[in-house]
Amino acid sequence: MRHLLLLVCSLLLCGLAQAMSVTFINPGKHDEVYWLTASRAMQAAADDLGIQLEVLYAERNHPRALEFARQIIARPKPQRPDYVLFSNDYATAPEMLKLFDGAGIRTFLAFSGRGDDKGAEPLGPPRGQYKLWLGSLEPHAEDAGYQSAQALIRQGRRAGLPRVNGKLQLIAIGGDRSTPTSILRDSGLRRAVAEAGDVELVQQVYAAWNRERGAEQSEWLYQRYPQARMVWAGNDLMAFGAMDSWRKRGGQPGKDALFSGINTSAEAMQALRDGNLAALSGGHFIAGAWALVMLYDYQRGVDFAAEGLELDRPMFTLFNAARAERFMRYYGALDFSRVDFRRYSKALNPRLKRYDFGFQQLLK
Repeated sequence: MRHLLLLVCSLLLCGLAQAMSVTFINPGKHDEVYWLTASRAMQAAADDLGIQLEVLYAERNHPRALEFARQIIARPKPQRPDYVLFSNDYATAPEMLKLFDGAGIRTFLAFSGRGDDKGAEPLGPPRGQYKLWLGSLEPHAEDAGYQSAQALIRQGRRAGLPRVNGKLQLIAIGGDRSTPTSILRDSGLRRAVAEAGDVELVQQVYAAWNRERGAEQSEWLYQRYPQARMVWAGNDLMAFGAMDSWRKRGGQPGKDALFSGINTSAEAMQALRDGNLAALSGGHFIAGAWALVMLYDYQRGVDFAAEGLELDRPMFTLFNAARAERFMRYYGALDFSRVDFRRYSKALNPRLKRYDFGFQQLLK
């Protein structure tokens, strides 16, 4: 009996030693709702799949992300992760890929891919110049800008907001000028404005995804464009900042001015249900969890290359009050244990031929 117990313990220890390990260099802050939600969803996926997940927060300080890369490389080889997953926020991917590839560590880009690849150092495709860069998965970010702008414009027409030369005036607050995700969200906004025909984008500014910066930027924009009554924001925090400065002027968000945002924070969901936010798109935080499913399959010999090395998939949902209520009921505590991520693995479900990375299915 004693020998049997020793054998079982030995096998368990062996399994733990061989567990697949992933380090995620999170570009956000540890207490930033979006990036915390992304990490929580990833941890739920890791738990389901038996992955050892380490999360390092760069705190919106991109040189810190590079420092994390150097620290990982400096570890003794047995302590290095099998894979490092990171985002191309602030165009840090070229340097990070170079570092990890030189150290022999496999990498994967999630949330934000290589973008238009027109920088000083074009990356080329995965598994090319950087052979250990396996691929990327990003939400189709243009959807978020397009969905939220379309809904905002519909609400603006319905509310009978003031027009200038027959057009509704719209102010846009973007995240930054370099992150591919930010650029694509802006592109979606501009497509919605162009299709509308009766909307003028009077000015776009950038507030670094920050609430306080959003308040500062919007304050002078309201003075410059007193007839503008629609504000599109590239995330929820900047929308809240713009709403804060509107209230400071004596205005009432949702009544005399309309605001849109992107993300799924509890504050955003409540603002949508209360009518303070006119439009909200989100759900893309799940990209990191889906990336772990892909790496899990790759580790087991099921290469996602069959679907492409750089996947750009629809993940955004346009929330209404009912969807917001359902999301908060299911995931308001940032607990994603109700999702069985094993269901989405090709290695565990051989009959599965194509990854389904939409978010809407998680609300059913």
